[in-house]
Amino acid sequence: MSLTIRIGCSGFCQARQLYYAHLNLVEVQQTFYRLPRLTTAQRWREEAPPGFIVTLKAWQLVTHEPSSPTYRKAGLTIPEADRGRYGAFRPTDEVRDAWARTLEIAQALQAKVAVFQCPVRLTPTAEHVANLRTFFQQVDRGGLLFAWEPRGPWPDELVQELCQALNLSLIHISEPTRQAES
Repeated sequence: MSLTIRIGCSGFCQARQLYYAHLNLVEVQQTFYRLPRLTTAQRWREEAPPGFIVTLKAWQLVTHEPSSPTYRKAGLTIPEADRGRYGAFRPTDEVRDAWARTLEIAQALQAKVAVFQCPVRLTPTAEHVANLRTFFQQVDRGGLLFAWEPRGPWPDELVQELCQALNLSLIHISEPTRQAES
């Protein structure tokens, strides 16, 4: 097995042209908060040089519940009656639609990987594990590799078992500094 290490950044904190000139990968973070217009995603892809790799974060409506402060940061308001239908990989039409819209942007970007960054509040309860299993077994992957970034008290053995069982290409993303703090 060969190992390839790619270096990139999460998000465009500087002018995109600087990224294209000095890196070979970027993770589009904006898609986590609010999906860009399809034409914007297409323009970003057209601006990128050949061979430049794009990954993106899945929209928070898939992973995070509406009580998350990230919804407020993005200016998203979910009616109280519908709040239990979003996030936490729930098997609902709202979560499936949020993924379908994310996939549309991923395809416009010609993304290779979708990162599912989870909140610390998404703990390894029976419900959350069942939701993860259902979501990853049923959604259209559109040729993407799926990377799962669990946060919080997920046992390594469970993470490994879920990555294998759910065809997450054995990709497990973590932020080393976050683990060092816990």
